[in-house]
Amino acid sequence: MNRPSNEGGNESGFHVPEPLTRPGEEADFSQLAIPAAGLVARPPIDTDPATMRDHAFQLIRVLDDAHGAVGPWNPDLAPETLIAGLGAMVTTRAYDTRMMRAQRQGKTSFYVKSTGEEAVAVAAAMALAPGDMCFPTYRQQGILIARDWSLVDMMNQVYSNIEDRLKGRQLPVMYSARDAGFFSISGNLGTQYPQAVGWAMAATTDHDPRIAAAWIGEGSTAEGDFHYALTFASVYQAPVILNIVNNQWAISSFSGLAGGERSTFAARGIGFGIPALRVDGNDFLAVYAVTQWAAERARARLGPTLIELFTYRAEGHSTSDDPGKYRPASAATHWPLGDPVDRLKAHLIAIGAWDEDRHAALEKAAEDKVRAAGKEAEAHGTLKAGARLPVGSIFEDVYKDMPPHLAAQRRQAEG
Repeated sequence: MNRPSNEGGNESGFHVPEPLTRPGEEADFSQLAIPAAGLVARPPIDTDPATMRDHAFQLIRVLDDAHGAVGPWNPDLAPETLIAGLGAMVTTRAYDTRMMRAQRQGKTSFYVKSTGEEAVAVAAAMALAPGDMCFPTYRQQGILIARDWSLVDMMNQVYSNIEDRLKGRQLPVMYSARDAGFFSISGNLGTQYPQAVGWAMAATTDHDPRIAAAWIGEGSTAEGDFHYALTFASVYQAPVILNIVNNQWAISSFSGLAGGERSTFAARGIGFGIPALRVDGNDFLAVYAVTQWAAERARARLGPTLIELFTYRAEGHSTSDDPGKYRPASAATHWPLGDPVDRLKAHLIAIGAWDEDRHAALEKAAEDKVRAAGKEAEAHGTLKAGARLPVGSIFEDVYKDMPPHLAAQRRQAEG
């Protein structure tokens, strides 16, 4: 967590949190206490939350500085599984790069990248069962990619073209894919928590073995929806995993403004009697392991788990944001927990399951796949060109039976 500084104070003693470094300064993360990998105990899934309070303040790590997998949280995944995870992260990054370029070319109005946070989505998706319902934010596109969802379908939605299943009713990157267990994204991130908890409660009453998982940013933990959801999840023992992606920045507001100076975000689960884990979000193996632990607990109907994924937003909040206006330009390269793709790649090389040539081939294959998908999606249209959805479609999918006044408005709109 960030430590309080006196810079935000004034003569009255009123404290306003301030980030430790500003634009034009050298990024400095020396105040972060990063423990060695493998030191945190892995309790049984039926452990009383009251006896594992320390887990909310520790940092679960599996990959050590020599790129080995160590400690009790090591999930002992087969090399083939790790390579699949690496492939999904590399594809996610290639997809982000292309769609960012498309936005700059005016082919879409808006885009959000997940650079530096790919493990948060991909490792969790792989640790969950395919049917488990995910309630993500706009930075977990890796879930869809890890679940082999169509890149063309995702791009169609970003472009709001004639093949967009959502018919242009969502902002770009606000995906929705029922068949992929991917709940509609809301720009108001806090709403994903109560919806996930409600879905999980319904699954329990329906004797549905599936569980729910939700993601929000650390800034959203300061919203009422966060606390309402934790209350319901705790009281009704909902089978849900509640992820807090602490990437240090909520748009241009650093984590201290959401309370990150005072304690960890995982610690917020303690007061609700919910097991709280804090994990290195750039460690693919660690994210997989904690998600697996929480999923097993939920499936055993032992209740919810709160997970803080400690990571860093390497680039802007979105294409509408310039991070150089509020933090040092070098910040991402100085982040002490590194890059999730590079770290998993180095681990695979260290265990003899990978090499530079295979990695180069993987990157090229991902780029080729994304390029082919992009050409197909753009053939259906973009923001700048192509066929448009009929005007009358704005009246569809609202009522089962369209009321007379809307039918009249539709006829008028269609001329």
